[in-house]
Amino acid sequence: MSELNQVNYTEDNIKTLDWKEHIRMRPGMYIGKLGDGSSQDDGIYILLKEIIDNCIDEFVMGAGKTVEINLREDEVTIRDYGRGIPLGKMVDAVSKMNTGGKYDSQAFKKSVGLNGVGTKAVNALSTYFKVQSVRDGKTRIAEFSKGELTNQEEEKETTLRKGTKITFVPDKNIFLNFKFRKEYIERMLKNYVYLNPGLKITFNGEEFYSTEGLKDLLRDNIEDETIYDIIHLRGEDIEIALTHSSKSYSETYYSFVNGQNTTQGGTHLTAFKEAIAKTVREFYNKNYDPADVRKSIISAVSIKVIEPVFESQTKTKLGSNEIGPGMTTVRTFINDFVKTNLDNYLHKHPEVAQALERKIKQSETERKELSGIRKLARERAKKVSLHNKKLRDCRQHYNDPKAQLRLDTTIFITEGDSASGSITKSRNPETQAVFSLRGKPLNSYGLTKKIVYENEEFNLLQAALNIEEGLEDLRYNNVVIATDADVDGMHIRLLAITFFLQFFPELIKEGHLYILQTPLFRVRNKKETRYCYTDQERIDAINSLGKNPEITRFKGLGEISPDEFKNFIGKDIRLEPVMIGKDSSIDQMLEFYMGKNTPTRQEFIINNLSLDMVTNEI
Repeated sequence: MSELNQVNYTEDNIKTLDWKEHIRMRPGMYIGKLGDGSSQDDGIYILLKEIIDNCIDEFVMGAGKTVEINLREDEVTIRDYGRGIPLGKMVDAVSKMNTGGKYDSQAFKKSVGLNGVGTKAVNALSTYFKVQSVRDGKTRIAEFSKGELTNQEEEKETTLRKGTKITFVPDKNIFLNFKFRKEYIERMLKNYVYLNPGLKITFNGEEFYSTEGLKDLLRDNIEDETIYDIIHLRGEDIEIALTHSSKSYSETYYSFVNGQNTTQGGTHLTAFKEAIAKTVREFYNKNYDPADVRKSIISAVSIKVIEPVFESQTKTKLGSNEIGPGMTTVRTFINDFVKTNLDNYLHKHPEVAQALERKIKQSETERKELSGIRKLARERAKKVSLHNKKLRDCRQHYNDPKAQLRLDTTIFITEGDSASGSITKSRNPETQAVFSLRGKPLNSYGLTKKIVYENEEFNLLQAALNIEEGLEDLRYNNVVIATDADVDGMHIRLLAITFFLQFFPELIKEGHLYILQTPLFRVRNKKETRYCYTDQERIDAINSLGKNPEITRFKGLGEISPDEFKNFIGKDIRLEPVMIGKDSSIDQMLEFYMGKNTPTRQEFIINNLSLDMVTNEI
């Protein structure tokens, strides 16, 4: 057999793909995972970001203070008022690899995108792509489809303001069943204006603007009371903001490099955490545990690096060790800035220093009280993990930088052995894990972190996700609650969400928690089977399949055979992200839905109960 293979291995076996064919065949190399828009790191948002990054770079260079974005269903238009792409090179700039203005490090010294790939990837992955540039009273337009030039106009005179306008429609054959979620886009745009005070972005007519940078970011994202006012420090190529929450158990960090939201952190975030703990310990001249210093911290750090090196094309984790070629290390740069400026601030604001030390001592006391329980819980979890029937793990994990499919890693949290059995048999063991709940979990609202260690199920779930110390070592990118679509299933779903909101809200804020959508009905005839997620889909299927199709109502996940279940957790998986509304308070939300205000909640349920809900349950 090997001899036959050697004989057939000729020049005809060697294929050379042009740039657009390679991008379309291997899109993950350029934009990470594809997805359908239910996750904030799905490919359609990376396409959007790649174009906006170019607009931001223009603003940073002092060219254009406004970016206009319009979304109409699946068509995106982005217009900046920068210098405009040079007209003679406009087509090349969006369709030839390794072509762009950012290779000249004098022009784009601290740019986000330095590889000349971003706009070309958007072009290749769009069924329609149009670019228009305006410079020096002249304009030019070119149109593409899947990277192929379909139309170009000659230069002509214009009275339009200078700048670049790009319109694109993602290819539905690559981004299956995709849908842009405005919440994710708005979060992205807010980060852009926080990092670029003075920049105005309009999105479908709504304006985003910031004057105080990272201070505005924290101010807009903090829900709990804080023990002192936000500390906001700026320097050349660095900005930080921080405070401590009076209620939160976790550490919250927002990190950025050259305007890019590094959701996976990197060398700069590690250095920032070290610098905070070291500076505070030296200020008080006490050997406080770094965990006590950082507990309940809410902070943000932004730095600028010359020619940054990221660990992936999607630029979510900084790999650079130096601020620039041959320059000081990122660690030294951040440590020196924090040591000087935070120390000075604490000396000048003794009331903040006193409040911070009280918080550290309180954290120290709580940690010592929990230490015995935590030790027993960890030993129990470690012992159980060797033969943990609750967790069927997968091979790749989100916290492994070498894992090729880390963005696809998913854990399904199911109710009972019946549902977990169906998912386990039909899952992809490479990237999909299953954690089985024994029944209805405890209502954790109003309880302290102590319950996470005392309750075996919570402790094992925390250990499976690896989030005890924060999200940095989270083992799965997607945490999916998979419960039946009945009253009990909804209740379990609510109790699970309460657990995460109470103790690990950053899991939700960072877009990792989802609800698995499974079909309510199967409608089929001898030729075709359709799975329906809503009553309307059921009605449409009945009308389409003709007379007397067989209709099955799925009441529980355990009723769906593994052979069928694989259709619902594969490439066509439907996930509904769990989001916290911009006007919602976690405390108020938990109090209303999970607290003891039974009459008020009962009245709300009665007033909002619909006939459809009653019919579905019947």
